[in-house]
Formats: sequence, structure tokens, C-alpha cells
Amino acid sequence: MSDDYDPNAGLFGDPEPEKSPEEMLDEYAFGKNPNRAVAMETLFGKRLIEDTMNDDKLPVEGKMSFVFKATAHGVLDMIMQCLPPEYREEVATSLDSFLGMNLVNQRFKVDLIEAVMSELEKIEQKPGESDDEFEERLSTLEEAWWSIPQPILNGRNPNDAIKEEMGKYGLNQ
Repeated sequence: MSDDYDPNAGLFGDPEPEKSPEEMLDEYAFGKNPNRAVAMETLFGKRLIEDTMNDDKLPVEGKMSFVFKATAHGVLDMIMQCLPPEYREEVATSLDSFLGMNLVNQRFKVDLIEAVMSELEKIEQKPGESDDEFEERLSTLEEAWWSIPQPILNGRNPNDAIKEEMGKYGLNQ
């Protein structure tokens, strides 16, 4: 009898498929965020809310805005402190660009990533074009898309619209 056969295999359902290293990293990075949020609430959230709500000088709307901004500021500081110094600029620049893009999405009621992906999906591989050549061509076209005026942005190009939004918040380098 072979050691590979297990008559009870699948008795309680199929075994869970093994996760890829990327899936395991995502699970670790994002899956524990609810736990991290509770730990941060314990660390400074409850005290911040209590101190702010007891301040009679601030209107309720001001209190809620202050709590949000103070929490976001604290989280961003924690993230940057966790990074090796040589990665901080790259992470900060990526975060600023992400915020700028999402501010454009909100302002124009669009999804720039979905829009560029929709355009790229229309492009077909040419006969005789290798997979690598096709991927390179897609990459070049995707990069160019961000500099081309887009109807969904009232003729603005995405890069300029993002820079403009970032500038409103002092996020341009």
C-alpha cells in the first residue's frame, strides 16, 4: 500500500490550498489591522477621545476632526518610525502620491486605476510579439497614459491633476 493514499483525506472537506508568499505577507500586513487598531486605541485612543471630549472650548465637529487628525498623525508617525531611514522618503513619496490620486478620484468621481486598466485591456498582443515584448509595450503605454489628457478629468492629464491635489495639501516635494 502506498503512503500517498489516505482514505480519510477530504473527509471533512478539501484541505485549504497553500498560500503564496505574497498572500501570507498580505495576511500579515493587513489581516492584523483590526488587532492593531485595538492596541492603538488602548495605547492612545481612549485617552485622546476622553481629553478631547472633555474640552468645552471646542465644538463637537471640531472635536471629531481633531481626534481623527491626531489619530492619523500618530499612525503615520508610528509607520515612519518603524521604517529604516533609507526607506522613509520612498514610502512618504508613495503615500503622498496615493493620497493625491485618491483625492483626484474623489474630486472627479472616477477611479484612475480602473480607467487605465480598462484602456490597457483593449490592447491585444501583436502576431509574433513575445510575451516579454507585449508586457514591455503595455508598461510603456501605461506610463504614457498618466501624461495624456483624459476626458474623465475634463481634459486634464492625470499626473498634473494629482500634482495639483497634492499641492493643495503641501505634499509636493
